[in-house]
Amino acid sequence: MATGIQNLKVYQLSSELEIKVYSLTKDFPDDEKYRSVDQLRRSSSSVTNNIAEAYNRSSIKEKVRILNDIVKGEANETRSNLEMCLKKNFHKNTAVIERYTELLKALSGYISFLRNQEKLKNLSTSKLTN
Repeated sequence: MATGIQNLKVYQLSSELEIKVYSLTKDFPDDEKYRSVDQLRRSSSSVTNNIAEAYNRSSIKEKVRILNDIVKGEANETRSNLEMCLKKNFHKNTAVIERYTELLKALSGYISFLRNQEKLKNLSTSKLTN
């Protein structure tokens, strides 16, 4: 039974996409090994790794900072690189690009959820002190 981060939708989706990017880039031209392939694999794994890092932070403010500043940036970078590689005819998989758009939307939803949790926490703390 999965617990913790394995139950987090954005983590599940980013993990799935990281594996898809890895598989997709296997068929890229050999001369792209140290360019597009390396960059796509690093940025896609960075999304997953930074979601895990944010998940384990104790402060909601720090979680939101990592998710908003780092994770969304890496996801946008991966999505953009996949679009450029599509235009260069390195792949034909538009679905993986669409899934990155879904991931970005899910990240925004998760960030909103965390911010609401922080507001509720602050509200309950202020009621206790009054």
